[in-house]
Amino acid sequence: MGVDGRLTNDARNAAVEITLKLYATLGDYLPHELNGRVRAHNELQLDVAEGVTVQHVINKMHLPSGMVHLVLVNGVYVPPSARAAHTLSPGDALAMWPPIAGG
Repeated sequence: MGVDGRLTNDARNAAVEITLKLYATLGDYLPHELNGRVRAHNELQLDVAEGVTVQHVINKMHLPSGMVHLVLVNGVYVPPSARAAHTLSPGDALAMWPPIAGG
């Protein structure tokens, strides 16, 4: 079991299943299919190793750090300073938005 926080490549080794939701332009980084699971609109079920952090998922999905502005886990805001330490639990929904511009 990968306790180093890696996204797993094999569901048999997965300790945690999460839902990743990417909004607006971040949706371009969400693959259509990953490890046999197909995305539904802007979300994808992921198997991740036990102990994985929010920041590790951001890095492994190759999301540009400047584009990850708002991060919520189960609807609760995770500030940038807490992302490297915030571990994900089974069934968590990890949602991310880019900066929004408008006027």
